[in-house]
Amino acid sequence: MTHWIARQRYLIDFTLAALARRKVRNIGLLLVFSLLVFAIASVMLFTSALRAEAARVLAASPEVILQRLVAGRHDLIPPGYIERIGRVRGVQRIEGRLWGYYYDPVVKANYTFQVLADNPPAPGSIVVGAGLARFRGVRPGNTLSFRSYAGRLFSFTVTEVLPASAELVSSDLVLLSEADFRAFFDYPAGHYTDIALSVANPLETRTVATKLSTLLPDSRPILRDEVLRTYASIFDWREGIVLTLLSAALLAFGILAWDKASGLSAEERREIGILKAIGWETGDVIRMKLWEGLLVALSAFLTGYLAAYLHVFHFSAAFLAPVLKGWAVLYPRYTLTPAIDGLQIATLFLFTVFPYAVAVLVPIWRAAITDPDAVMRA
Repeated sequence: MTHWIARQRYLIDFTLAALARRKVRNIGLLLVFSLLVFAIASVMLFTSALRAEAARVLAASPEVILQRLVAGRHDLIPPGYIERIGRVRGVQRIEGRLWGYYYDPVVKANYTFQVLADNPPAPGSIVVGAGLARFRGVRPGNTLSFRSYAGRLFSFTVTEVLPASAELVSSDLVLLSEADFRAFFDYPAGHYTDIALSVANPLETRTVATKLSTLLPDSRPILRDEVLRTYASIFDWREGIVLTLLSAALLAFGILAWDKASGLSAEERREIGILKAIGWETGDVIRMKLWEGLLVALSAFLTGYLAAYLHVFHFSAAFLAPVLKGWAVLYPRYTLTPAIDGLQIATLFLFTVFPYAVAVLVPIWRAAITDPDAVMRA
């Protein structure tokens, strides 16, 4: 075992020296390889982190959200719905929610106006998200004015700016009292935007949703699991778009790997011939060149993956954010929690390192089994 390890170490030392003799070519190859791994790994890491972040955020969301449909469109919940839902067995908690969207022509962005059931702001006061505060340049104590869809001007005092740590879900949020919300949007008394439900037994969530659909035929229950699947589908779709755009780079790399496999340069063939002439065995030559391919591929993989990790988790994926985040104007500033998928790493390794390492074997094997004199004369 000790002899085998020493032999491999000598082969690696010789391989490093051979790589250094062709450093310009190998550095160029390393850069191209690393850039390809960086691009693909950045997409994978970013979408994986977004999926994990969405799962963490939605973990505290209602198990069932009930909406009312009129002519296939979302409509207000009329009075009496909550009382009827309370008679459904398995429903633990019922909360009528008030929320809506408001387009601000100042920054050309949509805000989400919402009423919190617990500790809402006092009438005439609002709590805003960090993204909104940044774009409008407001701080606690400032006054913000909005013109309602009915043409009335409302002025609110900003009492608090939500912390930056929550910006992923609160960048465009405006929290206000129920009275202010109903006055601003001209909401009729007793009506709600939708209803949030908690189920006593999570295993019966779908059963409760079926009961609600039967009791209220004009309603649409939305399960938390369905929302999670929707977000996952959105991220998968956006990831697929970016990876499709990167397919040209992947094709170029495939051509490069094929060129590597199609033959050796005259200098490399001469080097193999000299090694065979001085007593190297065919297996030693193949192992040496295999180490060469592995060293280049592994170095490029580690360099590209590390650069992708820093790009996503320390520089907020600056190159990918406009495509994968999904916000049009109020881009939130946040730091994603690393979420590394071992299967993704294995897949990326399989489609980058393994093909290149195998590609070097074909021309090496052909040259290694040829007579040294013929190799050097070729």
